[in-house]
Amino acid sequence: MVTSEHSVASKDVPSPGAGPLTPLTHRVVRRVQETSDVATLFLEPLVGDRLVFRPGQFNMLSAFGVGEVAISVSSAPGEGGPLRHTVRDVGAVSHALVRCEVGDVIGVRGPFGTDWQVTSDVEGGTSDTRDVVVVAGGIGLAPLRGALYEFVAAARGGGRVFILVGGRNPDQIIFHDDLAAWERDGATVMLSVDQSTPQWRGRVGLVTTMLGDAGFDPRNSRALLCGPEIMMRFTARALVDMGVDPAAILVSLERNMQCGIGWCGHCQLGPLIICRDGPVVPYGGVVERLLAERER
Repeated sequence: MVTSEHSVASKDVPSPGAGPLTPLTHRVVRRVQETSDVATLFLEPLVGDRLVFRPGQFNMLSAFGVGEVAISVSSAPGEGGPLRHTVRDVGAVSHALVRCEVGDVIGVRGPFGTDWQVTSDVEGGTSDTRDVVVVAGGIGLAPLRGALYEFVAAARGGGRVFILVGGRNPDQIIFHDDLAAWERDGATVMLSVDQSTPQWRGRVGLVTTMLGDAGFDPRNSRALLCGPEIMMRFTARALVDMGVDPAAILVSLERNMQCGIGWCGHCQLGPLIICRDGPVVPYGGVVERLLAERER
């Protein structure tokens, strides 16, 4: 039960369970305010071990007494430590989650869905030498963070990683410390904003304007995209026009996910049930057409 907008009485929350519809109780052990309306919650389970997940998967987070919402994991499997979720304040549930404080208890169901397909790279046995191009819009960097952590670590052996991040304005760009660390570790990092400020010294314009200057080899690249659907649509189209194979482009979709296991049908998009068949899906084929359909 939520006893205030940002406080939870742990004696009233459900007991941990193993079923996919039962939230496991987690305590907020750290909280980082990323922007004015975005916060990262660091979570530890009250009982049992840390959840095992793959980069790109999501959990259903519960603010007890308010509801639950699908939020991608922003941790990387290889970094250990508390489970991270980066939440933007856009509705009643996310508002309650963003206002959580250290010591509060929330529910976690999952992980669910598909991933960014980085496991084979990290665990060593792949011969994939393609450039990795990661394009994020705003908080879309959060579902990509775990994949980037793993890709940059794997690229220390000689691969190339390109990170292109766009935001409405400089205040909307998250994970500054991570971006700086990835750049130090050899990744190419480029930032652009739609609306500049007097202090901004970076690029101004849509994220697609950075593609031609990034330096990746379109004929030998794979791409990961996450952000507003219109951004992903135009970015994917631009990458294809440059020569990137549509089947080598992955996008992360978010369509009203409510159950997480494909039962309720609220997140259906054409033949896809996003919580089951996504959120990470190949752009080539049916998704290329579906991205042009307005969310309902």
